[in-house]
Parts: sequence; structure tokens; C-alpha cells
Amino acid sequence: MKLGKYALPIDRFEQIPTPFYYYDTRVLADTLDEVKAAMQSHDNYHMHYAVKANTNPKLLQMICKAGFGADCVSGGEIQACIAAGFPADKIVFAGVGKADWEIELGLDAGIFSFNVESIPELEVINGIAAERGVVAKVAFRINPNVGAHTHANITTGLAENKFGIALEDIEKVVAIAKGMNNVEFIGLHFHIGSQILEMDDFAALANRINEIQERLDKQGVTMKNINVGGGLGIDYQDPEGNTIPDFKSYFDTYSRLLKLRPGQQLHFELGRAIVGQCGVMVARTLYVKEATVKKFVIVDAGFTELIRPAFYDAYHKIANLNSNEEQEKYDVVGPICESSDVFGKERMLAKTKRGDLIGFFSAGAYGEVMASQYNCRQLPRSYTDTQLV
Repeated sequence: MKLGKYALPIDRFEQIPTPFYYYDTRVLADTLDEVKAAMQSHDNYHMHYAVKANTNPKLLQMICKAGFGADCVSGGEIQACIAAGFPADKIVFAGVGKADWEIELGLDAGIFSFNVESIPELEVINGIAAERGVVAKVAFRINPNVGAHTHANITTGLAENKFGIALEDIEKVVAIAKGMNNVEFIGLHFHIGSQILEMDDFAALANRINEIQERLDKQGVTMKNINVGGGLGIDYQDPEGNTIPDFKSYFDTYSRLLKLRPGQQLHFELGRAIVGQCGVMVARTLYVKEATVKKFVIVDAGFTELIRPAFYDAYHKIANLNSNEEQEKYDVVGPICESSDVFGKERMLAKTKRGDLIGFFSAGAYGEVMASQYNCRQLPRSYTDTQLV
């Protein structure tokens, strides 16, 4: 079996207690190179890795060394990024519920921007900044009311979503900020969802931003930065054939359609597209159970280790890493005492027996980072290819 063009070290996997996560840093390095190549003709483009996708320290260090910034949604993520070496002035901090200590942390570190999601939050940031005698740089996260062709639970840009400031309140919040002494308004921030594969969705966002900028132009409001968020998806169906997303089409969509003002800087917050394909979760078969109408492969990983299938009904390619025998149809399930602990139904796998290793591909994003200890289970460990040499 392969991860992209690289073979998995299955002989080494046999020596490691399961379940665990495996990250191939060669895949990540190739992906980072592709991102940089797609951006190289745009001097005003800036990438902030969406840390919520994966906080593995080795991966964070690689992304930092590639010259990217970070998009954080908690104080803990800010701390992880600073520990990994990210310059504070390349960190943006989003999230609908920033606690006071998190705001204080961001101010003390000197982060690039707070992506503010409400007027009450703006008031709190201004007050805390005043107590510290500093000025907080803020961008306003605007809810553009733009839909995305993705799962309902990972859309973020519709009017009914909890994220961002309503379109009709833009002028109001800008005026409020300009009347404050301890905040500096530096731009607008958007994010319409995750796992988006249709460039038309990003085109719709670009057009909406153009409309908003025209509105603000009439009010004499200018800004230095536009942040379009992230959302670019990966190919969960064919991770080997399409290991690296189409970054060129993604950036070209904005380059072609977004009408930036002279000197404006454009910021991106990709996460899944950067780390999604470099990770595999590996579990071991506990039992193969033949029921009346189905065969079940019961593995030692559950939604405690990889929650996406239970949470989003998400698809991951599943393969028997030990067998090349003729394929059979199985439901692949975990040991958790919940009916939703199912990784895939009626999946074709090579004939499986107790002890076989099962790989769950495209697990580099929203996998290990979302693990829990439900049922008093231990959190999964993780390894990179460099650790298994």
C-alpha cells in the first residue's frame, strides 16, 4: 500500500501498538512546495496554516519552516504555534468565543490580528488592550451569506451560522472601531466552509467581497488586508491518485475575480488541504464477525480516535494493509459502545482475518486532533516516517 507515491512502512507498523497515526513528512513537504509554487507569482499573498486541522509538533515545525503563518482558534493553539517557532506577527486569531486570557495572550505575544466576530467581542478586546496600554489590530469576520457545496455541519458562511458579523452591520462595526482608542481596524475576514471542491464557491465569495468593498468605498473606508479564509478540500476517494490538491486553480480563482485595491494584502487559511493527505490512521483487526446478512471487521480504533465518519458521515478510504487476497464486503466498525461507531458500511476489503492491520487514509486533518478519551480510552500516539526509519 502507498501514501501518495510513497510506500507505507508496514513492517514497522507491525511493531507498534495500535491504534496510532502515521504521518509521512515527504508528502507534507511536497504539498508545501506545491503551495509555494502556486503562490510565487503573487507577492501580496500570505498563507496562515489553519492549526485546528492538526497540531502535531513535527508538522507544525515543518509548516513554520516553509515560511507560513498560523490561523489559530484558541489560546492553546497560539501557545503551540509559538512553541513551534511561528513568528507572532504571522499569527491570526479567530473564534466566536475568545476568553479574556486568550485575548491577553494574543496581545502580550503581539499577534498579527484578532479576527473579531461580534461587537461585544470588539468592546472586550478594546477594554483589555486599554488595561495593557497597547493597541490591538483587528479584522472583522463578515458572514457573507455565501453557501458552499459541502456538509451542512462544516458550512460557516450562511446567515444562520454562528460565525461572523452580519453583512448589514459592516458600516456600523467599522464606525464603532474607529471611535475606539485601543483597536486598529486593518481588514476584513471571511470563511465560507470546509472541504470545498468546487471553485464556483470561492468565485461566489470573491464576487461578494467585491460588492462589500464597493459599499465601503462609498463610505470612504479603506483597509490594508483581505482574508478569504480557507476551505479547499482534498480527494478522500482517491488519496493515492490525487495526493496534492489543485492549489493553482484555487489561487487563480481569486487572482482572476477578486478586485483588490492598490497595496492590499490577501490572506489565506488553508488547513485540510495542507495536511490531510499526509496522515493515515492504523488499527488492528480484533475480530471478523459473520452476522445473518453482514460481515463485520471489528478494529481496535473507534470514533474516539477518528470521529469524522460518526460526526459528519465522512468517507475515508479503508484498506487491509496485510492482505492481497480476493476482496470481500464488510462493515468496518470500532469497539465503542455507540451505534454510530462505524467507519464504513459495505466496504470492499481484501479478505480480512484477526490481527490484520487496517489503514484509514486521508486522516491527516481533523483526525488525531479530535481524538477523545470516551470509554476511558487512551489517546492515540503518532509517528512520522522519520521516526520509523
